[in-house]
Amino acid sequence: MMKNEKIRGFEVAKGWENKSINLPVRKTKHSAGYDVEAAEDVVIEPFVPGCKPTLVHTGLKAYCQEDEWYMLAAKSSTPFKKHLLLANGIGIIDADYYGNPDTDGEFMYAYYNMGSEPVTIKKGEYIGQVVFQKFLIVDDDVSGGERLGGFGSTK
Repeated sequence: MMKNEKIRGFEVAKGWENKSINLPVRKTKHSAGYDVEAAEDVVIEPFVPGCKPTLVHTGLKAYCQEDEWYMLAAKSSTPFKKHLLLANGIGIIDADYYGNPDTDGEFMYAYYNMGSEPVTIKKGEYIGQVVFQKFLIVDDDVSGGERLGGFGSTK
């Protein structure tokens, strides 16, 4: 590995360069997750059947190796303190999401508010965490497609 070779990490996504976006950090040397902040203020209204989740922007993109992915997870206190649940349980972001033409690879958290009152998330507030992982493939794997878009574009 060359000294300047990028292995995995975070960058500010296009369109967010001048908006004081902080890169995620681990709070302790044994933390698995990198804590992620909201890129802007957002209000998450209480859940109503049939409503779509609220996307919380991070202003961030992440890069990793071809045999890796990263997980977007809620912080463990989020459901208890704010009544927020990730709409998809966890977010699975593939390595080829980085830099895609639709979103530049910005990852966002999709939350439902299970409380009875609106929840305001302030810019800079911790909204979740990212954990990087390796993945395995089966012997007869035949994947060969290429990502052509951003959020939810894999078919």
